[in-house]
Amino acid sequence: MRNRRMAGISDDSEFAAIDFETADYGRDSACAVAVVRVKAREIVDRAFYYIRPPRKRFVFTYIHGITRADVVDAPSFGELWPVLREKLFGTDFIAAHNAAFDKSVLDACCETAAVEFFSGSMLCTMHLARSVWGIYPTKLPDVCSSLGIPLRHHEAGSDAEACARIVIAAIKAPRNDGRGKSLS
Repeated sequence: MRNRRMAGISDDSEFAAIDFETADYGRDSACAVAVVRVKAREIVDRAFYYIRPPRKRFVFTYIHGITRADVVDAPSFGELWPVLREKLFGTDFIAAHNAAFDKSVLDACCETAAVEFFSGSMLCTMHLARSVWGIYPTKLPDVCSSLGIPLRHHEAGSDAEACARIVIAAIKAPRNDGRGKSLS
């Protein structure tokens, strides 16, 4: 399918799926992150980290269940960045559901921590689900339900793995010529 080729997705793609949870309305308030690394359609690494955000206020505990007590001894984003950088750099792309949000969190955290920005390409699994399967609505639980992918929504590790599995499913999906005729 044209969209998958344009995104650089192939059977041997190496990518990372990422998901952030934030503490407050500031994009730099990441309080958790998960990264799932995929190589040749296989998950090869899973990582989850709590992050101590720059402010003490937690607004979104009711969504993800993370409190200030969970992160009080966690590293700041700047302290964690060398580990995250290792997991993200060297990939063909990073996948995220509603990638604009996760990219904005990553950028804001990098800016606040005064560390090198990630400049690689991002792939949005929400857009991928629309273009490959015509799934609507495209909230992560809807896409996962449609594709039979297990999900514990707003748990960063589960959300990141779901994104990885969406990309893997897209790689395995039959391709067509844009007029509905199968190429595979």
